[in-house]
Amino acid sequence: MPHLPDAVLWSIPAFVLLTAIEMVSYRLRPDEDAAGYGAKDAATSVTMGIGSVFFDLLWKIPIVAIYTALYELTPLRVPVLWWTLPLMLLAQDFLYYWSHRGHHVVRVLWACHVVHHSSEKFNLTTALRQPWTSLTVWPFYVPLVLCGVHPAAVAFLSGVNLVYQFWVHTERVGKLPRPIEYVFNTASHHRVHHASQGGYLDRNFGGILIVWDRMFGSFVAETERPVYGLTKNIHTYNPLRVATHEYAAIGRDLAAAADWRERAGLLFRGPGWQPERRRAANAPGDTARTGTDPVATRAADDTLPAPPPPAAGAQSVTEPAQPAAEPGRRVKRAA
Repeated sequence: MPHLPDAVLWSIPAFVLLTAIEMVSYRLRPDEDAAGYGAKDAATSVTMGIGSVFFDLLWKIPIVAIYTALYELTPLRVPVLWWTLPLMLLAQDFLYYWSHRGHHVVRVLWACHVVHHSSEKFNLTTALRQPWTSLTVWPFYVPLVLCGVHPAAVAFLSGVNLVYQFWVHTERVGKLPRPIEYVFNTASHHRVHHASQGGYLDRNFGGILIVWDRMFGSFVAETERPVYGLTKNIHTYNPLRVATHEYAAIGRDLAAAADWRERAGLLFRGPGWQPERRRAANAPGDTARTGTDPVATRAADDTLPAPPPPAAGAQSVTEPAQPAAEPGRRVKRAA
Protein backbone atom coordinates (compact mmCIF):
# COMPACT_ATOMS: atom_id res chain seq x y z
CA MET A 1 0.00 0.00 0.00
CA PRO A 2 1.68 3.26 -1.10
CA HIS A 3 1.81 6.16 1.31
CA LEU A 4 -1.01 8.62 0.70
CA PRO A 5 -0.84 12.16 2.11
CA ASP A 6 -3.43 13.71 4.41
CA ALA A 7 -5.20 15.95 1.91
CA VAL A 8 -6.89 18.06 4.58
CA LEU A 9 -3.70 18.64 6.57
CA TRP A 10 -1.74 19.69 3.48
CA SER A 11 -4.54 22.07 2.48
CA ILE A 12 -4.68 24.04 5.74
CA PRO A 13 -2.35 26.83 4.49
CA ALA A 14 -4.60 27.26 1.43
CA PHE A 15 -7.69 27.35 3.68
CA VAL A 16 -6.16 30.14 5.78
CA LEU A 17 -5.02 32.14 2.75
CA LEU A 18 -8.33 31.88 0.90
CA THR A 19 -10.30 32.81 4.02
CA ALA A 20 -8.12 35.88 4.54
CA ILE A 21 -8.62 36.90 0.91
CA GLU A 22 -12.39 36.49 1.23
CA MET A 23 -12.46 38.60 4.41
CA VAL A 24 -10.45 41.35 2.73
CA SER A 25 -12.74 41.23 -0.31
CA TYR A 26 -15.73 42.06 1.91
CA ARG A 27 -13.79 45.03 3.27
CA LEU A 28 -12.85 46.33 -0.15
CA ARG A 29 -16.10 45.48 -1.94
CA PRO A 30 -18.97 45.16 0.55
CA ASP A 31 -22.19 43.47 -0.50
CA GLU A 32 -25.11 44.51 1.69
CA ASP A 33 -27.23 41.63 0.40
CA ALA A 34 -24.64 38.97 1.21
CA ALA A 35 -24.60 37.15 4.53
CA GLY A 36 -20.91 38.03 4.87
CA TYR A 37 -18.94 37.54 8.08
CA GLY A 38 -19.72 37.82 11.77
CA ALA A 39 -16.84 37.62 14.24
CA LYS A 40 -18.62 35.36 16.75
CA ASP A 41 -20.08 33.18 14.01
CA ALA A 42 -16.70 32.73 12.31
CA ALA A 43 -15.04 31.95 15.66
CA THR A 44 -17.67 29.29 16.35
CA SER A 45 -17.15 27.74 12.92
CA VAL A 46 -13.38 27.59 13.40
CA THR A 47 -13.83 26.12 16.89
CA MET A 48 -16.14 23.45 15.51
CA GLY A 49 -13.55 22.63 12.86
CA ILE A 50 -10.73 22.30 15.38
CA GLY A 51 -12.92 20.19 17.65
CA SER A 52 -13.88 17.90 14.78
CA VAL A 53 -10.21 17.13 14.14
CA PHE A 54 -9.81 15.98 17.74
CA PHE A 55 -13.02 13.94 17.86
CA ASP A 56 -12.40 12.39 14.44
CA LEU A 57 -9.16 10.95 15.82
CA LEU A 58 -11.21 9.16 18.48
CA TRP A 59 -13.82 7.88 16.03
CA LYS A 60 -11.13 6.64 13.65
CA ILE A 61 -10.01 3.96 16.13
CA PRO A 62 -13.15 1.76 15.87
CA ILE A 63 -13.76 2.73 12.23
CA VAL A 64 -10.27 1.70 11.11
CA ALA A 65 -10.66 -1.57 13.03
CA ILE A 66 -13.95 -2.35 11.26
CA TYR A 67 -12.67 -1.34 7.83
CA THR A 68 -9.48 -3.37 8.29
CA ALA A 69 -11.45 -6.48 9.30
CA LEU A 70 -13.73 -6.12 6.27
CA TYR A 71 -10.76 -5.52 3.97
CA GLU A 72 -9.10 -8.70 5.20
CA LEU A 73 -12.30 -10.68 4.63
CA THR A 74 -12.85 -9.65 1.02
CA PRO A 75 -10.78 -11.38 -1.68
CA LEU A 76 -10.93 -8.29 -3.91
CA ARG A 77 -8.07 -5.84 -4.21
CA VAL A 78 -7.93 -2.50 -6.03
CA PRO A 79 -4.35 -1.30 -6.56
CA VAL A 80 -3.60 2.36 -5.96
CA LEU A 81 -2.37 3.52 -9.36
CA TRP A 82 -2.56 6.77 -11.31
CA TRP A 83 -5.53 5.51 -13.30
CA THR A 84 -7.41 3.74 -10.48
CA LEU A 85 -7.45 6.76 -8.17
CA PRO A 86 -9.89 8.78 -10.34
CA LEU A 87 -12.19 5.75 -10.56
CA MET A 88 -12.05 5.24 -6.80
CA LEU A 89 -12.76 8.94 -6.27
CA LEU A 90 -15.78 8.68 -8.57
CA ALA A 91 -17.09 5.75 -6.53
CA GLN A 92 -16.40 7.57 -3.25
CA ASP A 93 -18.24 10.67 -4.49
CA PHE A 94 -21.24 8.53 -5.44
CA LEU A 95 -21.33 7.03 -1.93
CA TYR A 96 -20.83 10.49 -0.44
CA TYR A 97 -23.97 11.65 -2.21
CA TRP A 98 -26.04 8.94 -0.50
CA SER A 99 -24.37 9.53 2.84
CA HIS A 100 -25.09 13.25 2.60
CA ARG A 101 -28.67 12.66 1.49
CA GLY A 102 -29.21 10.13 4.26
CA HIS A 103 -27.95 12.62 6.85
CA HIS A 104 -30.71 15.01 5.76
CA VAL A 105 -33.67 12.63 5.75
CA VAL A 106 -33.02 10.42 8.81
CA ARG A 107 -33.27 12.36 12.03
CA VAL A 108 -30.64 10.50 14.05
CA LEU A 109 -28.19 11.14 11.18
CA TRP A 110 -29.37 14.74 10.81
CA ALA A 111 -28.42 15.27 14.47
CA CYS A 112 -24.82 14.91 13.32
CA HIS A 113 -25.05 16.92 10.11
CA VAL A 114 -27.24 19.78 11.42
CA VAL A 115 -24.05 21.30 12.86
CA HIS A 116 -22.83 22.18 9.38
CA HIS A 117 -26.09 23.99 8.58
CA SER A 118 -26.42 25.88 11.85
CA SER A 119 -24.75 29.11 10.71
CA GLU A 120 -26.83 31.96 9.31
CA LYS A 121 -23.71 33.13 7.46
CA PHE A 122 -22.21 31.57 4.37
CA ASN A 123 -18.49 32.02 3.87
CA LEU A 124 -15.34 29.95 3.81
CA THR A 125 -15.32 29.55 7.59
CA THR A 126 -18.71 27.83 7.25
CA ALA A 127 -16.89 24.96 5.54
CA LEU A 128 -14.99 24.44 8.80
CA ARG A 129 -18.18 24.08 10.86
CA GLN A 130 -17.98 20.31 11.10
CA PRO A 131 -19.72 17.90 13.50
CA TRP A 132 -18.06 16.24 16.46
CA THR A 133 -20.12 13.04 16.08
CA SER A 134 -19.17 11.81 12.62
CA LEU A 135 -19.36 8.18 13.73
CA THR A 136 -22.58 7.88 11.68
CA VAL A 137 -20.77 8.34 8.36
CA TRP A 138 -18.60 5.22 8.08
CA PRO A 139 -21.31 2.64 7.12
CA PHE A 140 -21.90 4.38 3.79
CA TYR A 141 -18.36 3.57 2.63
CA VAL A 142 -18.39 -0.12 3.52
CA PRO A 143 -19.12 -1.06 -0.14
CA LEU A 144 -15.88 0.64 -1.17
CA VAL A 145 -13.88 -1.45 1.31
CA LEU A 146 -15.68 -4.64 0.30
CA CYS A 147 -14.75 -3.93 -3.32
CA GLY A 148 -11.10 -4.07 -2.31
CA VAL A 149 -10.22 -0.41 -1.71
CA HIS A 150 -7.68 -0.15 1.11
CA PRO A 151 -8.95 1.71 4.23
CA ALA A 152 -6.07 4.18 3.90
CA ALA A 153 -7.20 4.93 0.34
CA VAL A 154 -10.76 5.46 1.58
CA ALA A 155 -9.46 8.02 4.09
CA PHE A 156 -7.45 9.76 1.37
CA LEU A 157 -10.44 9.90 -1.00
CA SER A 158 -12.67 11.32 1.73
CA GLY A 159 -10.05 13.98 2.43
CA VAL A 160 -9.87 14.96 -1.23
CA ASN A 161 -13.66 15.25 -1.38
CA LEU A 162 -13.70 17.42 1.74
CA VAL A 163 -10.93 19.68 0.41
CA TYR A 164 -12.81 20.20 -2.85
CA GLN A 165 -15.90 21.32 -0.98
CA PHE A 166 -14.07 24.10 0.88
CA TRP A 167 -14.22 26.60 -1.98
CA VAL A 168 -17.95 26.14 -2.66
CA HIS A 169 -18.81 27.80 0.67
CA THR A 170 -18.74 31.37 -0.59
CA GLU A 171 -20.97 34.11 -1.96
CA ARG A 172 -18.04 35.79 -3.73
CA VAL A 173 -18.13 33.35 -6.66
CA GLY A 174 -21.06 33.67 -9.05
CA LYS A 175 -22.21 31.15 -11.60
CA LEU A 176 -19.49 29.50 -13.65
CA PRO A 177 -19.68 28.48 -17.33
CA ARG A 178 -22.61 26.17 -18.03
CA PRO A 179 -20.59 22.95 -18.68
CA ILE A 180 -18.91 23.31 -15.26
CA GLU A 181 -22.21 24.09 -13.53
CA TYR A 182 -23.80 21.06 -15.19
CA VAL A 183 -21.19 18.54 -14.03
CA PHE A 184 -19.57 19.85 -10.85
CA ASN A 185 -20.74 21.02 -7.48
CA THR A 186 -20.17 24.78 -7.45
CA ALA A 187 -20.65 27.70 -5.07
CA SER A 188 -23.99 28.43 -6.72
CA HIS A 189 -25.24 24.88 -6.21
CA HIS A 190 -23.99 24.74 -2.63
CA ARG A 191 -25.59 28.05 -1.70
CA VAL A 192 -28.90 26.37 -2.54
CA HIS A 193 -27.98 23.44 -0.31
CA HIS A 194 -27.38 25.72 2.69
CA ALA A 195 -30.54 27.79 2.16
CA SER A 196 -33.55 27.58 4.46
CA GLN A 197 -36.29 28.48 1.95
CA GLY A 198 -38.84 25.74 1.40
CA GLY A 199 -38.06 25.26 -2.30
CA TYR A 200 -34.35 24.90 -1.57
CA LEU A 201 -34.56 22.52 1.39
CA ASP A 202 -32.80 19.17 1.04
CA ARG A 203 -31.39 19.72 -2.45
CA ASN A 204 -27.95 19.53 -4.11
CA PHE A 205 -26.24 16.86 -2.01
CA GLY A 206 -23.30 16.26 -4.35
CA GLY A 207 -19.75 16.56 -3.06
CA ILE A 208 -17.56 16.98 -6.13
CA LEU A 209 -20.12 16.17 -8.83
CA ILE A 210 -23.62 17.60 -9.09
CA VAL A 211 -24.60 15.03 -11.71
CA TRP A 212 -25.76 12.67 -8.93
CA ASP A 213 -28.42 15.21 -7.96
CA ARG A 214 -29.49 15.56 -11.59
CA MET A 215 -29.71 11.78 -11.90
CA PHE A 216 -31.65 11.16 -8.67
CA GLY A 217 -34.04 14.12 -8.71
CA SER A 218 -32.57 16.28 -5.94
CA PHE A 219 -31.15 19.12 -8.06
CA VAL A 220 -32.39 22.70 -7.89
CA ALA A 221 -30.71 25.64 -9.61
CA GLU A 222 -30.06 28.88 -7.78
CA THR A 223 -32.68 31.40 -8.82
CA GLU A 224 -33.14 33.73 -5.86
CA ARG A 225 -30.74 34.78 -3.15
CA PRO A 226 -30.69 32.13 -0.40
CA VAL A 227 -31.45 32.76 3.25
CA TYR A 228 -29.05 30.62 5.23
CA GLY A 229 -29.38 28.60 8.40
CA LEU A 230 -32.12 26.40 9.84
CA THR A 231 -35.85 26.95 9.52
CA LYS A 232 -35.72 27.55 13.28
CA ASN A 233 -32.28 28.84 14.16
CA ILE A 234 -30.53 27.97 17.40
CA HIS A 235 -29.25 31.50 18.15
CA THR A 236 -26.14 30.42 20.02
CA TYR A 237 -22.38 30.59 19.54
CA ASN A 238 -21.72 27.98 22.22
CA PRO A 239 -19.81 25.19 20.43
CA LEU A 240 -21.04 22.50 22.81
CA ARG A 241 -24.68 23.40 22.17
CA VAL A 242 -24.07 23.69 18.44
CA ALA A 243 -22.62 20.17 18.49
CA THR A 244 -25.32 18.54 20.63
CA HIS A 245 -28.59 20.50 20.43
CA GLU A 246 -30.40 18.05 18.15
CA TYR A 247 -29.30 15.03 20.18
CA ALA A 248 -30.76 16.76 23.24
CA ALA A 249 -34.00 17.37 21.34
CA ILE A 250 -34.16 13.71 20.31
CA GLY A 251 -33.65 12.67 23.93
CA ARG A 252 -36.55 14.86 25.08
CA ASP A 253 -38.79 13.52 22.33
CA LEU A 254 -37.94 9.90 23.11
CA ALA A 255 -38.71 10.47 26.78
CA ALA A 256 -42.13 11.87 25.85
CA ALA A 257 -42.94 9.16 23.28
CA ALA A 258 -45.94 6.92 23.96
CA ASP A 259 -44.51 3.66 22.60
CA TRP A 260 -41.65 2.07 20.67
CA ARG A 261 -43.31 2.77 17.34
CA GLU A 262 -43.16 6.50 18.07
CA ARG A 263 -39.56 6.21 19.27
CA ALA A 264 -38.56 4.48 16.05
CA GLY A 265 -40.24 7.23 14.02
CA LEU A 266 -38.52 9.95 16.03
CA LEU A 267 -35.14 8.33 15.34
CA PHE A 268 -35.40 7.09 11.78
CA ARG A 269 -37.99 9.24 10.03
CA GLY A 270 -37.42 12.77 8.80
CA PRO A 271 -36.24 15.55 11.14
CA GLY A 272 -39.65 17.23 11.00
CA TRP A 273 -41.71 14.10 11.67
CA GLN A 274 -44.09 14.07 14.64
CA PRO A 275 -46.45 11.39 15.94
CA GLU A 276 -50.04 11.76 14.80
CA ARG A 277 -51.28 12.62 18.28
CA ARG A 278 -48.80 15.49 18.51
CA ARG A 279 -49.67 16.78 15.05
CA ALA A 280 -53.35 16.71 15.99
CA ALA A 281 -52.58 18.79 19.09
CA ASN A 282 -50.99 21.56 17.02
CA ALA A 283 -53.01 24.69 16.44
CA PRO A 284 -55.02 24.63 13.18
CA GLY A 285 -53.20 26.26 10.32
CA ASP A 286 -49.78 25.77 11.85
CA THR A 287 -47.76 24.72 8.83
CA ALA A 288 -44.27 25.53 10.08
CA ARG A 289 -42.06 22.60 9.24
CA THR A 290 -40.28 22.12 12.53
CA GLY A 291 -39.50 19.31 14.88
CA THR A 292 -40.53 19.01 18.48
CA ASP A 293 -37.63 21.22 19.53
CA PRO A 294 -38.49 24.75 18.29
CA VAL A 295 -34.85 25.56 17.60
CA ALA A 296 -33.44 22.31 16.36
CA THR A 297 -34.85 21.20 13.04
CA ARG A 298 -34.33 22.34 9.49
CA ALA A 299 -35.41 19.62 7.09
CA ALA A 300 -38.93 19.42 5.73
CA ASP A 301 -41.53 17.25 7.41
CA ASP A 302 -41.47 14.00 5.50
CA THR A 303 -45.24 13.84 5.71
CA LEU A 304 -45.43 16.82 3.36
CA PRO A 305 -44.78 16.39 -0.37
CA ALA A 306 -41.46 17.87 -1.46
CA PRO A 307 -41.63 20.45 -4.25
CA PRO A 308 -40.72 18.89 -7.62
CA PRO A 309 -37.22 19.85 -8.74
CA PRO A 310 -36.84 21.76 -12.01
CA ALA A 311 -35.67 19.94 -15.11
CA ALA A 312 -32.06 18.88 -15.19
CA GLY A 313 -29.79 21.69 -16.29
CA ALA A 314 -32.38 24.38 -15.56
CA GLN A 315 -30.87 27.85 -15.30
CA SER A 316 -32.08 30.89 -13.42
CA VAL A 317 -35.07 32.73 -14.77
CA THR A 318 -35.72 36.44 -15.06
CA GLU A 319 -38.50 36.55 -12.47
CA PRO A 320 -38.34 33.44 -10.24
CA ALA A 321 -41.33 32.45 -8.21
CA GLN A 322 -41.17 33.71 -4.65
CA PRO A 323 -41.51 30.85 -2.13
CA ALA A 324 -43.31 31.43 1.11
CA ALA A 325 -41.02 32.71 3.82
CA GLU A 326 -40.51 30.66 6.95
CA PRO A 327 -42.10 32.25 10.03
CA GLY A 328 -40.07 35.24 11.12
CA ARG A 329 -37.81 35.13 8.08
CA ARG A 330 -37.56 37.58 5.19
CA VAL A 331 -36.91 35.93 1.84
CA LYS A 332 -34.67 38.08 -0.34
CA ARG A 333 -35.03 38.25 -4.06
CA ALA A 334 -32.07 37.82 -6.35
CA ALA A 335 -30.56 41.04 -7.58
